[in-house]
Amino acid sequence: MNIPMTASLLSIAPFRGALSRRAVLAGAALAATMAMTGIAQAQAQIDQPAPAFSATTADGKTVTLDSYKGKTVVLEWTNHDCPYVKKHYGSGNIPALQKEATAQGVVWLQVISSAPGQQGHVDGTTATKLNKDRGAAPTQVLLDPSGQLGKAYGAQTSPHLFIVNPQGVLVYKGGIDSIATAKADDIAKADPYVKTALSELAAGKKVTHASTKPYGCSIKYGS
Repeated sequence: MNIPMTASLLSIAPFRGALSRRAVLAGAALAATMAMTGIAQAQAQIDQPAPAFSATTADGKTVTLDSYKGKTVVLEWTNHDCPYVKKHYGSGNIPALQKEATAQGVVWLQVISSAPGQQGHVDGTTATKLNKDRGAAPTQVLLDPSGQLGKAYGAQTSPHLFIVNPQGVLVYKGGIDSIATAKADDIAKADPYVKTALSELAAGKKVTHASTKPYGCSIKYGS
């Protein structure tokens, strides 16, 4: 009895090894899928209350989404080293949008979710200087090195923009415009999604393109 059993065990050993390797690979794939699903589930949803947050500004203050209730709020994820961000800042496109929007009472929150050691991570002083040098005019710069705010909204790229109406409901999320390149010359040819959404919202209309595909550099979240 011992001999056949030993032979049987030896014969299935390679199968077990292969099965074990497949199980490890399958487990890794499942973990990756679950992680991606978790991010997808975390994404803010159009026509639903925008995720609440409390964040530290570049000048060391604490702000909450609720503190802006009654105002339209734009959240713009940014990374100054990203070529797509450079396109919109170097051309003056985003600074012009910021100034136009804030002049009409819109709150524009620039969000930096790059983790320490990752591309685009800066401290408050550096963030303020960058905006001054670029002629940018956000209402506040929110520092999010932990990525908590970015993940709550499902921010994927820089730039990635979200618009919250005065009632605290998310009415737009997606790209700044329709042409996903790093070429400044394409700005004039693109459909300006964010600018149009803000105009429609100010006119009391429903945002026509409420959810569009964002483009840019991936958000440099920490591990």
